This record gives sequence, structure tokens and C-alpha cells, in this order.
Amino acid sequence: MFHRKGNSQPLSTRRPALARVLALTAGLLLASPPAADAQDAPWRSVPLLGPAIAPVPFGPGEHKTYEVRLGRVRMGEGAMVVHRPEYVRGHRSYPLTMTIQGGLPLARVNDRMDSWLDIHTLVSHRFIQDLNQIRTSRYRAFEFYPEEGRYVQEGVEGDQELPSPDPLDDVSFLYYVRSLPLEVGDVYVMNRYFRETGNPVVVEVVRRDRVTVPAGTFNTIVVRPIIRTSGLFGEGGEAEVHFSDDDRRLMVHMSSRVPIIGSLSLHLKEVTYGQPLRAFSASSRAEAALRYLSENGDRP
Repeated sequence: MFHRKGNSQPLSTRRPALARVLALTAGLLLASPPAADAQDAPWRSVPLLGPAIAPVPFGPGEHKTYEVRLGRVRMGEGAMVVHRPEYVRGHRSYPLTMTIQGGLPLARVNDRMDSWLDIHTLVSHRFIQDLNQIRTSRYRAFEFYPEEGRYVQEGVEGDQELPSPDPLDDVSFLYYVRSLPLEVGDVYVMNRYFRETGNPVVVEVVRRDRVTVPAGTFNTIVVRPIIRTSGLFGEGGEAEVHFSDDDRRLMVHMSSRVPIIGSLSLHLKEVTYGQPLRAFSASSRAEAALRYLSENGDRP
């Protein structure tokens, strides 16, 4: 569901039936599910092209490094990496890694989060969170079974229910948002976080901006993601993410207020572009949704 901020009615301006257009975009990305494979397989068995692969603006080999700041003080480096696809229980997936390292003598941070995002359906199959912040440490590992509506957490007895058949985690959400037709004024409301307590996830597209970071000057689209957790995008964190206003949708800059740590920001230093497995165009996402609506009416 998508609404304009401050308005309880669905979006109805700028494009015909825009609320439904945006809602259906996710459905278009989930088309053509893959056939199940019996065993995990190496990279060489994953086809580089195929009609079932979801079009996204990233691909294997994308590697971004960031300057990390605590307030105005440079405290270390971060990285976001898209690795070569792997199989997770027969599902071809992008392994995604996000790291933040560094800090001050009394405020050290060494965080790593890994997610496995399905290349066809754009749902998460696995999430590992290894956080070491100041004097606290936390390791959590999750296995998601969307087709069965459940997930398992390492060290926790029993299965837990997924609130959505299309689960996403903290890292995969960032990559998924890059594939949406972001327009200033749009508000995306999604119940796709893998834990019910984190829903709904709200993504507000607030403005266009021009920012300068160590990697250069970029025209950007600014979004405010809110996940009802205590992490980077938790409520009250006032997080903002600047994506490059082009078909790569690179995360150029991110800022957030993190509990205990304080004001944390990432500034793009270097980027190695990956090779998308299927061609992507930001403008084509809305056009595809409009075509779907014209052929299928108001059906979800």
C-alpha cells in the first residue's frame, strides 16, 4: 500500500491509479518463480541471463566502500558488497554483505550483516547479523522458509511464523528499495519485514538533492526508511538514504541516529560497478506497472 505523506487517501495524482501502479510493481518483480533445485550448486551453474531473473539495478561484483562518521568525527570504514549468486536450499540468491568497522577508543564498532536475496522473487532466504558495538555483542542467524510461512532462528527452539510470504531483512530491504520506481512524494508502506514487530516498514521519498562525498558529486533521490526496530532504520532514528538519481541507484550517503552510538553516517568513497543479471531501467518500472494495470484492471 502506498500513500502520499499526510494524506490517508491513496495516491491518485501524477499518474493514473498511481497507488495501484506502485503496489503492483512488487507483484511484477515476483513473476515467474524458478524451478526448485535439489542441491546447492556453485556459481558456474547459475545462468547469467534468463527471463525469470528480476530486473534490479545491481549485480555480482558491485562493491562500495564508505567513510563512516560518528557525528563529524571520522571513525572508520563501511562496505556494501554483492557477491556471486549462491544456492540456498535450491533458491538462487545474491549474497549481500554490509559492514561497518572502526570507532573511538571507548566506542568501537565492528558490525557485519549478511543477507541472501532470491534473484527471481526478491525475497530473503537467510540473514546473519553479527554486531559488536561498544561493550555489547550480538550474533543472530535466521533461515527463512517463505513457502512454508515460517523461519528458524539459531539457538531458539521451535519455528516462528513469518508475517509475509515475501520476507525481507534489514539489508535486503535496502537493495529491494533500489528497484522501486521512486518518485518524490511517494510513501511506500510494506508489511514485508520478517518479524511482525518490525512492520509496517515505511519508505518515504522526500526530495531530490545534490550531495558531495569522497567519491564525487551526485544527484540523488532521498528516502526515509522506517523499520519498527532499534537498528539503523528504527523509529526515532531519523534515517535518510541518498540513492543516486540514475539507473544504478547507488547508496551515496546514509545518516541515522543509532541507540547508544549516536549520529552515524556513511559517505561513499569508492565504487566498483557490478554486472546486473538482467537489464534495469528506473523509469521502466512504473511503465511496466501501468501496462500490467491496463491488461489486468484493478486485480491485485
